[in-house]
Formats: sequence, structure tokens, C-alpha cells
Amino acid sequence: MSKRVLICDDAVVMRMMIKGILSKSGFEVVGEAQNGAEAVDKYKELSPDLVTMDMVMPEMDGITAVKQIISHDPSAKIIMCTSMGQQALVVEAIQAGAKSFITKPFQPPKILETINKVLA
Repeated sequence: MSKRVLICDDAVVMRMMIKGILSKSGFEVVGEAQNGAEAVDKYKELSPDLVTMDMVMPEMDGITAVKQIISHDPSAKIIMCTSMGQQALVVEAIQAGAKSFITKPFQPPKILETINKVLA
């Protein structure tokens, strides 16, 4: 059975890019969210196997969303998507419960390697 993924990013282009990479690799993208608040709601509704979470989004940032998802489901598997220079935020996200991170610009092999490690 394919793993179910929720993609959270405020940029449509980024969501499409991640969706394309994952779909080609046999993952099922069950939902997309454009901000942290939507991500939390969709996580509760869809119970995906994995979430990719952008750090910086309007309405609710990725770290706040991670904290809310983890408080709802402590076993949630969340991977942060960050731009260069956000190392301090990455540390905060990992402490909040994120399992790993991938850096933009995305490289498909690196994304898949990180996702497979987190899901293993």
C-alpha cells in the first residue's frame, strides 16, 4: 500500500513540485495545505503517514503547526521544508517534534531519501 502524504506550503509551485516528485515515486498525495492552520485541520481529517511542512507561511507558521499536530498525534511524521539560512528554525522545529528536514531548492533524490528514512 502506498504511503499517504500531506503537503503544506504557501507556494503553489512548491506544492506542485513536491507532489510531482512523490507521485512519480509511488506515494499518494492525499491533501495540500497553504498555511499551518489548514495543515493542522487536514492532518486531523486525513491522518496521513507523512507531512511535508514549509517553515514560513501566512496565518500560522510551520513550527506552530508542528506543535499542534504533535499534541494531537505524538507519533506524527513531519519533515520540514526550509530555505538556506534557517538553521535556527530547523532546530526549533526538530525540538517541536519534526523528524527531519529538506532544503530548498529541492533535489528529488534527497527528498526521497529523507522521506524513506523517516518512514522506515
